[in-house]
Amino acid sequence: MSDSLHVPTMAEYAAEGKQPEVLFWVGCAGSFDDRAKKITKAFVKLLHNAGVDFAVLGTEESCTGDPAKRAGNEFLFQMQAMMNIQVLNGYEIKKVVTACPHCFNTIKNEYPGLGGNYDVVHHTQFLKSLLNEGRLKVEGGSYKGKKITFHDPCYLGRANNEYEAPRELLQKLEVELVEMRRCKSRGLCCGAGGAQMFKEPEKGDKDVNIERTEEALETQPEVIAAGCPFCNTMLTDGVKASEKEGSVQVMDVAEMIANAKDL
Repeated sequence: MSDSLHVPTMAEYAAEGKQPEVLFWVGCAGSFDDRAKKITKAFVKLLHNAGVDFAVLGTEESCTGDPAKRAGNEFLFQMQAMMNIQVLNGYEIKKVVTACPHCFNTIKNEYPGLGGNYDVVHHTQFLKSLLNEGRLKVEGGSYKGKKITFHDPCYLGRANNEYEAPRELLQKLEVELVEMRRCKSRGLCCGAGGAQMFKEPEKGDKDVNIERTEEALETQPEVIAAGCPFCNTMLTDGVKASEKEGSVQVMDVAEMIANAKDL
């Protein structure tokens, strides 16, 4: 992070006896993947712009255990989850926001059974609430009138029934939103869920991410919007495979809002 984007840790807050408005759960991708780090920075910038009092766990944050659980290692998942719950409960965390639907789904739906009860929101939901409260202004800027299609992340859409928050934010950017044939509750996975992100695909006629990217490209978009770092990677690879990277961008909704405000 650059010096201009100061990101306080929960340890710093606790040392001062303070509680932030919200804990930003960065996630593995947002912390370590070079592409996803840009999404993290864009979201932090928006939090600063909106005057949100937030903190991160920093080195105290560990993987939620989602990949371990989806790959079938329930024991490892519970170990990872219990460690995180111990840290979160130690800081008396009430509200968590994350830019990763996998972290969102796991902390929201699977941590309560292990003693971790928090108000968990996806970053598009949080940005929408900031917009509704008048704390964040979303303007079209460079995206005004551009043709955009939105890919529904599985763990945001079908798993948690959130389809509107990202679309409402895109509408505020004054884009021309064009839906894919398979969207919302009928959306197709990007191919990364269920820990598939971390292994080579099984033999078949076509990789899932290629299939999904072809559906997105059918809408002839200038930008394929996403709300998940895994989806971002898979769709970016799909765009490269289709040799369209010169004309089609893959962007997180938060990046689009942050970029539009720059202009």
